[in-house]
Amino acid sequence: MGFFTELIFQSINEKRSHENEPARKTFMTEEKLVRGIGRWDLTAIAINTIIGTGIFILPAGVFALIGSFSLLAFVACAVIVGLIVLCFSEVSSRFKTTGGMYLYAKAAFGPEIGFEVGWLYWVGRVATFAANCNAVVLYLGFFFAGLDSGLPRIAVITIVVVGITVVNLLGVRESAMLTNVFTIGKLVPLLLFVAVGLFFVEPANFDFSTVPDHTSFPTAVLLLIYAYVGFEAAVIPAGEIKDPGRNVPFALLTALGFCVILFFLIQLVAIGTLPGLAESKTPLADAAGRFAGSIGGAFIAVGALVSVLGNLNSGFLASSRIPFAMAEQRELPRVLAKTHKKYKTPFLSIILTGAVILGLTIFTSFLTAVTIVTITRLLVYATTCLALPVFRQRGDVPPARFSAPTGILAATLSIGLITWLMMNVDYAKEGLAVLIAAVVGMIIFMAYRLLRGNRDETPSAIGEL
Repeated sequence: MGFFTELIFQSINEKRSHENEPARKTFMTEEKLVRGIGRWDLTAIAINTIIGTGIFILPAGVFALIGSFSLLAFVACAVIVGLIVLCFSEVSSRFKTTGGMYLYAKAAFGPEIGFEVGWLYWVGRVATFAANCNAVVLYLGFFFAGLDSGLPRIAVITIVVVGITVVNLLGVRESAMLTNVFTIGKLVPLLLFVAVGLFFVEPANFDFSTVPDHTSFPTAVLLLIYAYVGFEAAVIPAGEIKDPGRNVPFALLTALGFCVILFFLIQLVAIGTLPGLAESKTPLADAAGRFAGSIGGAFIAVGALVSVLGNLNSGFLASSRIPFAMAEQRELPRVLAKTHKKYKTPFLSIILTGAVILGLTIFTSFLTAVTIVTITRLLVYATTCLALPVFRQRGDVPPARFSAPTGILAATLSIGLITWLMMNVDYAKEGLAVLIAAVVGMIIFMAYRLLRGNRDETPSAIGEL
């Protein structure tokens, strides 16, 4: 209680001290945050947010859609995400403050588009946390009967959300250290799954005789995007990263390259060792159970649990910085931009995000958010890809510290491939939910602008590069 009481009293005192403070053109993020995230810390964050629940569940789903051609779907998805990551690497190398895609969109296309990007990403990231936190409950239910329903479920969700919230309140270094621990904990079982499973692969399990139709393959790729998304979390806390212009591109490219190889080998082993892959609800655990016995299956289940917890922590770090960044740009109430004097963390933004996540997780399930999350991510990715050629033509932005090879071509192909994937969305269901979220975001933007009036000039994002 003492910790939260301290946060409340600081908020009251800071409000009084700022009542007569003249408006400034920009906030100086560097003065308020600690650059405690190093190159390999950031790489661990990117790996943690990519490797979540998807790779533990989706191998069965894509195999059910297109069989052994799912290996090619993993490759196609890797190419699409690789092009997008190239765009992110160049655009992010121009920025040194917190905000990520929100800040890029605002600088390139103005405050309205910037706000929508930030809002939709925050909604998508919160929904991702809710979905994955429900997956934690499901995995725990595998070991402890009855834990995945009723009051025990609510208790587990509360413990997980509050625990991660507190870690992030205590400091970015503490959050990064926890992420490093989770990265090792999730990679060990996955690497062992591949290293051991390759010796038990049966070539007869692969069948390429039936070519998937023109709708099944893109549907499988769209589904797999969920396994690869999350890398963008590494660009958001730029104000807390050491030398972000160099370290962010390194972390993005290194994490994606590692995950692409690992995911392909995981699918190869899953197909080659589990004949009933299409019907499996826990494909990696079931496959490990076949070639390593019940102990192997349980080991993978524990690895999945660790993986999801690591993903939750990294995702929380990213999502809690979005309201902070938007408040710094005077597009949300300034109170959300406050940082704790001792811990140097945006504590009110963290608490708000944690509270929303707690409520959403309790009242949703894993599957309700997956496709909606993918759509919002693709829309956000598209704006960053479009920002690359815009920034190259502008003379009022700092030079990129990383230049993407064939950058304009990479941006063009990324937009084309994102459009191709979006054509396979069921807009009567998931598309409508995203549209409603976008409308709500614009209402919030306009309402706060009217309430603020001319008292506080919205700063230019270029000034925050």
